[in-house]
Amino acid sequence: MGSESVIRLCFFLVIFGILAIFELISPRRVLTASKSRRWFVNLVILGLNPLFVRVLFPILPAGLAMLASQRNWGLLNQIGIPDWLKILSGVILLDLVVYTQHVVFHSIPVLWRLHMVHHSDLDFDLTTGLRFHPLEIVVSMCLKLLAVAALGPPWLAVIIFEVALNSTSMFSHSNIRIPQTADRLLRLLVITPDMHRVHHSVIIRETNSNFGFNLSLWDRLFGTYKSQPADGHTEMVIGLSQFRDIRKLSVPGLLILPITGDYGQVPINRR
Repeated sequence: MGSESVIRLCFFLVIFGILAIFELISPRRVLTASKSRRWFVNLVILGLNPLFVRVLFPILPAGLAMLASQRNWGLLNQIGIPDWLKILSGVILLDLVVYTQHVVFHSIPVLWRLHMVHHSDLDFDLTTGLRFHPLEIVVSMCLKLLAVAALGPPWLAVIIFEVALNSTSMFSHSNIRIPQTADRLLRLLVITPDMHRVHHSVIIRETNSNFGFNLSLWDRLFGTYKSQPADGHTEMVIGLSQFRDIRKLSVPGLLILPITGDYGQVPINRR
C-alpha cells in the first residue's frame, strides 16, 4: 500500500499548491481572522489525523478492497458487470456513502460534537476542508471500511475515490472566485466553493444544506440543495454562533471542543 500513500500525497501537494495560489490571486471573500493562525491550527490538526489512522487501523480501505475482491465479498463482487462499470459504480456509491455520513454527523448529537470542530472555523478556505477532529476521522474510517466490505468496489475505485474526496474537499472549501456562469455549469455535476460555502453559514437552516463532497446530485435528489446564502457570499457570517473567539480555537481547544464546547442546536434536528 506504499504506492497508494505516494499517489495520495502527490495529488494532495499539487492540488493544495494550485488552490493556495488561486486564493492569493483571486479571493472570493476578505478573510476576517488571522490567516497564519488559522492555517497553523488547521494544518496541525491535519497532521494528527494520519497518526491516529496508522495506530488504530491494521488495514485501510484500498487494502480491504483488494481482500474483498480475493474473497468475493460485497455487492459489486457478486454481479457480472464489466470492470469499468464496477469502478464507476464503486466511486459513485462511495460518494453516496460519504453524503449520507455527513448528514448523519449533523443528526446525532455525539457525532455533531465531533463535527463541530470542522464548522467552528471562522473563515472558509482550502484548509477548512482539512480541519476534522481526529476522532471524527476514526469514526469516518470505520464507516468507510464497512462500506467497502459491503459494496466490494475494485481497488482502483477506492483509490480514485480517496484522491477525489481529498482534492474536492480542498476545492469546495477554497476561497477562490469562479465566474457565475462557470459556477452554474460546474455545480450541475460537482460541488463548487460557492455551493458548499452555504453549508458553513452561521444560519442553521443554511448549515443544514449542501452536504455533498464530490457530486452535487445527492443534494438535489434528497432535497438538501440550497443555491445561495441569504446574506450573499461576501457578507455571510462563517462558522457557528457559539464559537466566535479565535483565541479559544487553538489546537488544544479544538481537541477538547467536543467535550467542553456548547453543541448549540444540532442543525438537522432544529429548524
